[in-house]
Amino acid sequence: MSTDLATLDLPTSAKTLIFDPPSKTLRLATRAPPTPDPSRDDHLIHVHTTALCARELIWPIQFPDNFYADNPQRQITPGYDLAGTVLTSPSGSPFKPGDEIYCRTLPSRPGNAREYTIARTDELALKPVGLGWEEAATVPLSALTAWQVLFEHAGFKGLDDPEAKGKRILVTAAAGGVGLWLVQLARIAGFHVVAQIGSERNKRFVRKLGAAEAINYKEVSLKEWAEKGGKADVVVDMLGGKTLEECWYCVKEGGALISIVEPPEGRRLEELGRNVRNLFFIMKPDGKQLAEITRLLEKGECQAVVDSVWPLEEYENAFNRLDGGHANGKVVIRVAE
Repeated sequence: MSTDLATLDLPTSAKTLIFDPPSKTLRLATRAPPTPDPSRDDHLIHVHTTALCARELIWPIQFPDNFYADNPQRQITPGYDLAGTVLTSPSGSPFKPGDEIYCRTLPSRPGNAREYTIARTDELALKPVGLGWEEAATVPLSALTAWQVLFEHAGFKGLDDPEAKGKRILVTAAAGGVGLWLVQLARIAGFHVVAQIGSERNKRFVRKLGAAEAINYKEVSLKEWAEKGGKADVVVDMLGGKTLEECWYCVKEGGALISIVEPPEGRRLEELGRNVRNLFFIMKPDGKQLAEITRLLEKGECQAVVDSVWPLEEYENAFNRLDGGHANGKVVIRVAE
């Protein structure tokens, strides 16, 4: 490793947030800092901030195989977004001790609501210059999900793909963590962005980010919008359930319907969407894609959005804010200064 672990003055125990799936409870505990394995490209990171994601506490229950595959101690620590400082790195890593990084880490390892964590080379990117720790933690999961929706699963080849110019994209929950990044990246790529929101405040918010249209679901349902001529080439759902069902009315024949919550096919009415490509996917960490997003942030072409910041000791308040369903942007936990 670039820095010998034995030379670091690490504490014997560190604050760690623990989730117990059987009881569905959280508690703040102490655990020994993790030991990096350089043969697996492990970096030991001093965590400054992490950000929370809606529904993340049900993931270990829904997808246990994904959470214990690389987690022999079977420790569930939430917060899979990370902004922190490299303490040790494996030989040959482009990330050196002292580097300020951010990333999304795989859920097969404990998350980052703890003072020290592990991140791997292919997950990491340098933190954008000028971006604070709180802002940086909001970016990886949400921005990477939006990037992969557009440039992997919707079939477009990148921000400069001429096929994207003028295409209409409908984004549900557009003021949320992933939604706000879809609005921004789609706007940069040249899409006509239609954003579904639930208040005048959120309408102003998404229009500022680049939405050309906004649909207030409290006033007009997606089905009603579609019946008035509203159709989109790409529809992206962040809510599932009834909203996803109504998304089927909104996608053009030959278009794409993508959900990050559940498979769209299970919500399709028989008479709809016979020629619509539909899929559900789970995003993957990707440091190279995150570096592309870093460049956009540093050029001021898009922005990170923080809803609120909570110290680690106030984790209950942070999750209450998240579960309330009205956050603009991401809920952040500050682990260390």
